[in-house]
Amino acid sequence: MLHKLQAPRNRLGRPLIVRSAYRSPEHNRAVRGATRSKHLDGAAFDIAMSNHDPVDFEAAARAVGFLGFGFYLRSGFFDVDLGPARQWGERFQVRATAFSSETPPAREVLAESRTMKGGGAAGLATLGAAGVEVAQNVLAETQTAILPLVPYLDTLRWMFIAVALSGIAVTIYARLDDWKRGRR
Repeated sequence: MLHKLQAPRNRLGRPLIVRSAYRSPEHNRAVRGATRSKHLDGAAFDIAMSNHDPVDFEAAARAVGFLGFGFYLRSGFFDVDLGPARQWGERFQVRATAFSSETPPAREVLAESRTMKGGGAAGLATLGAAGVEVAQNVLAETQTAILPLVPYLDTLRWMFIAVALSGIAVTIYARLDDWKRGRR
């Protein structure tokens, strides 16, 4: 019976909430079950409809071979059993489920949330402020080490400028020499 019950679960892609399965004769009497209930044989299940569309569930159960269907609208469950073919109770109304395809995924809803956007901006700004504070602390600590090197850094900059100008002069000379020799 459990393999039989797994088949509609596979078709629906969601768990089934089993409210009742096998019943002892004493328990069956206590819940006012039918005297010849299939629950006494372990051939019936009461399935809650809180996470299923009853119409879809009924179609899946019929497709896999369940023959008996009891509709318990007020209690919100189906009784399904292996037969004979029959049905009883008031049928469920057609309704949309919380799992409908029209419901956008939670990540899309959150992505459009002003709260999430505001929280993200606040988090980014907090990280930025912390980064600036760290940079200020590092520069303040290294400033005392760098200050004696400042005159040398100025000399080093002029040396790089001189090398760059020399490179430009060599390039111009080579171009003029090539032009004189007829090379382009």
